Amino acid sequence: MVLPNCRGIFSMLLSLWLLASTPVLAIWPAPSSISTGESTLWIGPLISVSYNGKPLPWHYGYEPQGLKFSSSEIIRGGVARAMENIVHNNFVPWMLYNRMELEATEPSLLKPKTFITHLDIAQKKPDTPKTFKPLAGEVDESYSLNVDKNGKASISAVSSTGVLRALESFSQLFYQHSRGNFFYTMSAPISITDKPEYDHRGILFDVSRSFFPVESVLRTIDALAYNKMNRIHIHATDSQSWPLEIPAMPELHQKGAYARGKTYSPGDLALIQRYAINRGIEPIIEIDSPGHFGIVALSHPNIVAGWKSTPWTAYCAEPPCGQIRLNEPSVDPFLDKLMDDLLPRLSPYTSYFHTGGDEVNFNMYKLDPTVGTNESAVIVPLLQKFIDKHHARVRKAGLVPMVWEEIPANYNVTIGKDVLIQSWLGDEAIAALTAKGHQVITSNYNYWVSVNGIWGRET
Repeated sequence: MVLPNCRGIFSMLLSLWLLASTPVLAIWPAPSSISTGESTLWIGPLISVSYNGKPLPWHYGYEPQGLKFSSSEIIRGGVARAMENIVHNNFVPWMLYNRMELEATEPSLLKPKTFITHLDIAQKKPDTPKTFKPLAGEVDESYSLNVDKNGKASISAVSSTGVLRALESFSQLFYQHSRGNFFYTMSAPISITDKPEYDHRGILFDVSRSFFPVESVLRTIDALAYNKMNRIHIHATDSQSWPLEIPAMPELHQKGAYARGKTYSPGDLALIQRYAINRGIEPIIEIDSPGHFGIVALSHPNIVAGWKSTPWTAYCAEPPCGQIRLNEPSVDPFLDKLMDDLLPRLSPYTSYFHTGGDEVNFNMYKLDPTVGTNESAVIVPLLQKFIDKHHARVRKAGLVPMVWEEIPANYNVTIGKDVLIQSWLGDEAIAALTAKGHQVITSNYNYWVSVNGIWGRET
């Protein structure tokens, strides 16, 4: 599969951002420690690589295959991408210099050249199955990268994930020469030690309000890898559409997708998840509930209250409205069937499942024939029962539940200590939630959110 190249654009923008402090070197994110020199090194399309003392053959376009994850295969793919970015996706840094000054500043092609011809990779500890589906903080992503002025390059890391982060930094060392396909750094010797500041560094990607083809999701994962982020949170369904195919319940996407073909098949979902893990990124899928569930009324009207109720401002955060009925007997069999199909297809690739829980509108339950009131004294116990059962389904599949902050903070619903809380309404609630012993992701909606609401930063 050929994806449009966005690496050069990202590199150029990041290079400009760092221009003030490092005019000819742009390692992003800024590493924990970096030292550089003033010697020039060159790198070509052929470089030999060793991994833990053994040759590691690689070729451009390599993507790990098979059902199981292998450290050497993941690193082989990382080397192929790093070299692809250096040799095929690089750029001439003319914007980093004053007008017409680039050619006077970049190294001469006529002088003798010292090439990097070998990269030695050492992984200090073997990976475990948890390396590829970790809880936050379970993978050591630290690394060191060294390139001496004679062209000897080496990477040392605890995990294969750390090696991938080092390879991203390695690829960022080089620029393309203005005279053609020649690639250089003028900063040798280079020594970098780095580790992430946050255990969870991710993007929230909403594919339900706006459908994105698989290629766009994969391209987003590539962008996360360039930025050394480690989570992609996919908001898979909402009241606007249900693009996720559930083989046991095909009516959900058949009636809930925006259009024929605007869906993600089980094969698509597996591809997305594997593609992410091979880049050191954990996929987290969200099926929001009990709010943001209106679209299911098209296939299962008996479990949804207030579908398309008006005026929508009285019943939901945005139209079309619709929430899961809280006291309807057919809800549990529906969710059992849904989760029995979906969760086993997620659990090989992640340790988390996001159950949503945001923006539950109590007024909606005046329209729910099984509730008939908006009083908290009635609704909160029903919410508690709903969350308890739903999180039990998630745990049964070997996954850790995630919720939006409103569940514990606004609705006073008790959740397990294992549950990961995502806060989006601001920073005020985080101290209170962590004081109770909860782990919290901050996704403050005031930062890194696009105008159409499909992007959000998570840390």
